[in-house]
Amino acid sequence: MRIGMMALGLALMAGTALAQTAPQPDPEAARRMAEMRAADAKRPDSTGTGPFTAIKEADPGLPDHTIYRPADLSTLSGKKLGVVVWGNGGCAADGASARHHLAQIASYGYLVVAPGRIYSGPGALPRPADAAARGPDPATGRLPQPATTSADVLKGLDWALAENGREGSRYKGLIDSAQVAVAGHSCGGLQAIAAGADKRIKTVLVHNSGVFNDGKQAIAGMTVDKAMLKALHTPTLYVLGGKGDVAWPNGTDDYSRITHVPVALVDGDVGHGGTFREDNGGDVGRFSVAWLNWQLRGDAEAGKLFKGSDCGLCSDPKWKIARKGI
Repeated sequence: MRIGMMALGLALMAGTALAQTAPQPDPEAARRMAEMRAADAKRPDSTGTGPFTAIKEADPGLPDHTIYRPADLSTLSGKKLGVVVWGNGGCAADGASARHHLAQIASYGYLVVAPGRIYSGPGALPRPADAAARGPDPATGRLPQPATTSADVLKGLDWALAENGREGSRYKGLIDSAQVAVAGHSCGGLQAIAAGADKRIKTVLVHNSGVFNDGKQAIAGMTVDKAMLKALHTPTLYVLGGKGDVAWPNGTDDYSRITHVPVALVDGDVGHGGTFREDNGGDVGRFSVAWLNWQLRGDAEAGKLFKGSDCGLCSDPKWKIARKGI
């Protein structure tokens, strides 16, 4: 998130904190976060650590979304692309807000689609004037309606699957419709939970997010409830940033309630922003790819990061893991 939508994202974080009865974000920490985001905007895009160099691009067939993919599709050599659709932090309309993380996923042979145009990093477009942030309503305390919805997230999946069969598409015959995931950060994590009910989805990744514990509807035009968790029908991964993460109370409560599908919770002291702005998405990019490869491709080696008493994350001093049904 940058400029107006960045401020909206911070407002959403503050509103989430109120809904969770967690502490308000430290103004000094928010200032440092804004400075970090401004510095990140000047950095080149990540290209990923996987076997395929990743690129970020706009596609005229889906103009209000941003695409991440292997740069040279001819190098797939018969392999199929998985699809990951993404919900942006703050439910912002900036498809490049998690560009380093999403490029890392794409470099392992995934087509990644995020709602919103490119408003961050190289190739950023001028942000529309109406994208200025708005604070909570003084009368109700509710935050304004987000710029994107879970339907916008799923629109990326609709497009990708249609491209797989469209004559003349660069993706024709290259996509495996059985390898489909939804993921999202913060407000976008709520979108991922909502979209996770879609039967085409094979796994869900929820980053720095969780359904509000007190049941209040803190965001205008967006209804979230713990009952949404019952609609999850696939293995689900929660990633939280420790007790300093504003979403920690909600995400840990979600995990405690999910008993009907396999679920893992990975927690590290990285705060609400996770490691998304590190090169190639940092640690979270690394084990997000491992989860996707395990769940969507049956990669047993990748699964060792999460599975067994001696799992990779079990011995990682920076991260804790809890699991049910795994």
